[in-house]
Amino acid sequence: MAVYTEVSFSEADELLQALGLGALESLQGCVGGIENTNYFVTTQRDGQAHDYVLTLFERLGFEQLPFYLQLMSHLAQRGIAVPEPHANAQGELVLHVKGKPAAVVDKLHGASVLTPGPVHCAQMGAMLARMHLAGRDFSLSQPNLRGLSWWNDTVPEVLPYLSDSQKTLIAGELAYQNALAALPSYAALPRGPIHADLFCNNAMFSTVAGQPVLSGVFDFYFAGVDSWLFDLAVCLNDWCIDQASGTHLAVNAHHFLAAYNAVRPLQAAEKELLPALLRAGALRFWLSRLWDFYLPRQASMLQAHDPVHFERILQHRASQGLDYTALEALP
Repeated sequence: MAVYTEVSFSEADELLQALGLGALESLQGCVGGIENTNYFVTTQRDGQAHDYVLTLFERLGFEQLPFYLQLMSHLAQRGIAVPEPHANAQGELVLHVKGKPAAVVDKLHGASVLTPGPVHCAQMGAMLARMHLAGRDFSLSQPNLRGLSWWNDTVPEVLPYLSDSQKTLIAGELAYQNALAALPSYAALPRGPIHADLFCNNAMFSTVAGQPVLSGVFDFYFAGVDSWLFDLAVCLNDWCIDQASGTHLAVNAHHFLAAYNAVRPLQAAEKELLPALLRAGALRFWLSRLWDFYLPRQASMLQAHDPVHFERILQHRASQGLDYTALEALP
């Protein structure tokens, strides 16, 4: 959540009051991601403070945003804990701020858990499955814009910056994923709207009676229609990985997969292809981090992620796959 476009206090106040969300009390730029301009805002309405997130979209256009925002609204209306977007007087969820598309959504409460344990993973696995099922009747469609086509376009752009061993790894993995995508079993995987970026820092947990409780997930601005298995793989590559080494955490994976499978049982083909999709998820984020690291944009609060982390994960996934005890234990 970098800040590329500066929004003044008065500009934000005018927007929030026009949305009927109250008078602005505080405006704070967010640090953490790298795609959009984000501000935490607090307003005063009816004698109470209300928290929101104001996002200005730096890469996404007005034509793409209805998918993301209407998906969030759709999921919220079906009981999935996501930030609900606020419409203007014309019923539009996509707003205009300083000539750019923008949105104001509810801010989730709690805190991200960056080193989750089995309890966190079980709750996230169950919510991910519920989210997939809730999106089955969503009427809009948009491809995963950071999917295979983007990988094929972007690998040539980052290759000049890589060592010979890195070039071999990324070219070989891209060829593997192109061959995988041509398989009938891959084409038949269950599909629907996916989050596609549901890392630990995109979920919030509160503490209830001394125990962690998942309070919601956010940042749907990489969402698209793709295989549910890819979404699951993206999660496993963050929630069930040792952050220091990139190695697989079998206990976390067991709890995540068991909880997901209890809500939406995995098909046999999904179990078979999960190791390959874990590699796909690692490639996607290694590639995007390489792109942001070597071809960055200017921002006043930008913290680029280290590409080496997902390079390690891809190496582990390609050489070792998934600990199959987690899959074999599923009913």
